[in-house]
Amino acid sequence: MNLLKAASTVSLWTMLSRITGLVSYQLINAAFGANAQTDAYVVAFRIPNLLRRLFGEGAFSAAFVPILAATRAKEGDEITRALIDAVATVLFWALFVTCVLGVLGAPVLVWMFGAGLKELDLAVVMTRWMFPYIGFMSLVALSAGVLNTWKRFAVPAATPVLLNLSVISASLFLAPWLSRHGIQPIHALSGGVLLGGALQLGIQVPALIRVGCLPRIGLTPARLKQAWAHEGVHRVLRQMGPALLGVSVAQVSLLINSQIASHLGEGAVSWIFTADRLMELPTAILGVALGVVLIPGLSALRVKGDDAGYSAQLDWGLRLAALLSLPCSVALLVFAEPIIAVLFHNGKFSAEAVHMSALALQGYGVGLVGLIGVKVLAPGFYAKQDIRTPVRIAVMVLVCTQLMNLMFVPWLRHAGLTLSIGLGAIVNAVWLFRGLRAQGLYRPTAGWMALLARVLLACVVMGGWLVWMTGKIDWIAMSPHKLERAGLLAGGIVVACLLYFATLLVTGLNLRQFARRV
Repeated sequence: MNLLKAASTVSLWTMLSRITGLVSYQLINAAFGANAQTDAYVVAFRIPNLLRRLFGEGAFSAAFVPILAATRAKEGDEITRALIDAVATVLFWALFVTCVLGVLGAPVLVWMFGAGLKELDLAVVMTRWMFPYIGFMSLVALSAGVLNTWKRFAVPAATPVLLNLSVISASLFLAPWLSRHGIQPIHALSGGVLLGGALQLGIQVPALIRVGCLPRIGLTPARLKQAWAHEGVHRVLRQMGPALLGVSVAQVSLLINSQIASHLGEGAVSWIFTADRLMELPTAILGVALGVVLIPGLSALRVKGDDAGYSAQLDWGLRLAALLSLPCSVALLVFAEPIIAVLFHNGKFSAEAVHMSALALQGYGVGLVGLIGVKVLAPGFYAKQDIRTPVRIAVMVLVCTQLMNLMFVPWLRHAGLTLSIGLGAIVNAVWLFRGLRAQGLYRPTAGWMALLARVLLACVVMGGWLVWMTGKIDWIAMSPHKLERAGLLAGGIVVACLLYFATLLVTGLNLRQFARRV
């Protein structure tokens, strides 16, 4: 398997999903602006999304995928399929109960996440409509773990596009229809999210059938009892315990930040959410893609006892992350306002919202390298089924992040929240790195200092161009000339990329070193 090709496949599909996500959020901002209603939608969407990260892509995947990969490597496909059936059955029933409780307990959940919201009742209603999304997406996470273990990366990576297309359709067609019938049009977004979750799960079925791993979910108490007795289920649950704690730490931080933002005035939640959408573009394209590719491969190498290959694969991931994350960080720091102005300064999204969202995005930009680094370093522990070490680190980082909030929020307001997250991610990445080194799991290969020197020089050249572009053009005043403004942004980014990679090539960097095969 060519690691670069596999990571590129995931990255390209992830890029498409993030681009369609930006389009959907552009439509939301243009139609509704950054106000109390959109704050309510953001909080309502975050609640099932948080639980999805707890039970789906976060704790469950961190526990399930390494065990699945190790089982397949040691015991073969037949035993692995039995494990999939048992885990899918238990997960299905756990999700069913969770969704029922979530719909009933929506008022309490909304209060926990946004007690300062002006549209608290609206957030409760939208939470109830969107809560089944967690069920769909947690089953999608199971499917993705199976497909990634079988080296079928494209379908799981492409899946999020369907959510964005559903939200786009809801914004364009359902929202006006609701408005004509006297219903608040923002409710259309809840319907779009729910439909998107169902479509994402549906597209997994043909892919799972092709690899012969479509789960047989037991719908009777007897089948559930049989699945519960499977030894592999208990292995996953034992691993999920510390994994849940680790993911919970990050989500507790998000909960605290949501509460703080809801008390910082109307629009603060939406400004941060806008920055989130843009920050997630590089973190998903680089960090998530690398993590998806690394975990199954590292797990198989661990089973084989190939310590040198394990370290070399981590080294490859870190080098690629450094090569691509540092210029993205520079771009978010110096080019934040032009990007947000071009993408979102339309309709009801005001110039003030552009400026405030740009400040939040710059806070994330400070820690982007850490956010991506964590996605590469954590699999080094997960693949050897050591989840406790990243959890201990995450707990300490949570404390550090909230201490930084005490310092930064009174001074920087909403941007202080994103700056604390960014700096916390850097602390997390450094701690994980030191842990891998201390356990002998990672030994850096020669050439790191030369690589970093070339990358930093290229970032300076690229950053100088972007600073000039930012000061030369009044991106807010150009809002009536949307096509011209978009063309200038696209041209500026293309030139920046050319300057970056040309500097790397001139200074002697051999990009072929990243085309690694395992």
